[in-house]
Amino acid sequence: MKWLAPVFLILVVPPADAESVWVQATASGYEARIATAAATCPALNTDAGEVAMTVRAAADQNFPLVCAAPVPQGARTASIAGQALPLPVAKPERILVLGDTGCRIQGAALQACNDPVQWPFATLAAAAAKLKPDLVVHVGDYHYRESPCPPSFAGCAGSPFGDNWPTWQADFFTPAAPLLSAAPILLVRGNHEDCNRAWQGWQRALSAFAFSPACTPHEPLFTLDIGAVRLAVMDDASAPETSVNRTDLPAYTSEIARLANIPAPVWFVHHRPIWAAITGPLGIPAGGNRTLIAAAMTAEAAGKPLIPPTVELQLSGHIHSFQSLNYDKSVPPQIVAGNGGDNLHATPQNLWGAVFMGESRVRVLDGLSVDGFGFMLMTKGEGGWTLDLYDSDGRPTRQCRFADASSGKPPRVDCPR
Repeated sequence: MKWLAPVFLILVVPPADAESVWVQATASGYEARIATAAATCPALNTDAGEVAMTVRAAADQNFPLVCAAPVPQGARTASIAGQALPLPVAKPERILVLGDTGCRIQGAALQACNDPVQWPFATLAAAAAKLKPDLVVHVGDYHYRESPCPPSFAGCAGSPFGDNWPTWQADFFTPAAPLLSAAPILLVRGNHEDCNRAWQGWQRALSAFAFSPACTPHEPLFTLDIGAVRLAVMDDASAPETSVNRTDLPAYTSEIARLANIPAPVWFVHHRPIWAAITGPLGIPAGGNRTLIAAAMTAEAAGKPLIPPTVELQLSGHIHSFQSLNYDKSVPPQIVAGNGGDNLHATPQNLWGAVFMGESRVRVLDGLSVDGFGFMLMTKGEGGWTLDLYDSDGRPTRQCRFADASSGKPPRVDCPR
């Protein structure tokens, strides 16, 4: 593609000592966290009293000190270093879902990070925050600036790169600041945060588990009870699409089977969708994840459903578009919300007839994808949830409906054309 007289807004990279504060769901409940240039952890101030924050990850040459503290139950106000924090809602009724938000600089794959049209995450996050969600779910992939920006490409001039704090600020914490101030966030590990990429920033700041100085290839499944439903969060960062990861396959097989033991209804939240598609040869929808399909097939071989019946919805990212899919074989519907900022994928509008890798022989009964950057707001109602899709400027583009198990019928997502 040839650029003709481009005009870019220059991205101002924040100083490396800028603080970030947020509240996130973890394997042990909600935690308040701060990344700070200070030498010691500050206190978490709440109306229920002061809570001592402890060191989550000590500072090194690439990252600042990260501190954490559990959010006291029943607290009505909280702040760190004078910055107010959003507090958890016991039964969130407005859940904002987005994913794949970073700006790609990876070898010859270049995105104009300094242009808010080409990389709209900051605009998108500010617009999403104005909708006042109760909970934000990020379905993974935060860090995309892996290589230096070439001197010949003005679109990303001045950008940091690599697994370090300036890059994590530029790709996630600074543009996401309005959203992090608006609501607690549930974070899913993406493949860009695996052991070959940006695992340091992930494990220091965003993992739901204690920091480990060595990379953890696979983090355990954990759950978050949000009243109306339980979110079961699986780390599938190391589950490739086109081959089977035999090393981690037993973990995926076990965790998919464990979904049957979680009280229904369950939303299965993970980065890589098991059965979703991009545009394949001759325009035919094609895709699927061989590793996760192999894990699900183990259950079917034992006479069990591919996905346990406790699950009524799957939420993922990884494919850079919005998709909704309904399947046969009692597989719960899938929503893909991977259009939060990184370069978009070409996906067919109509996903019926999608061809998937592996041997599960799952068919798409009906499904569609929606072009363009954006995010989704799920609002609880009688018998299910209204799904409002927005573009990166916060303009509504489409409304869908998720009829959950309380509707008395098999769960499904309907998106009128």
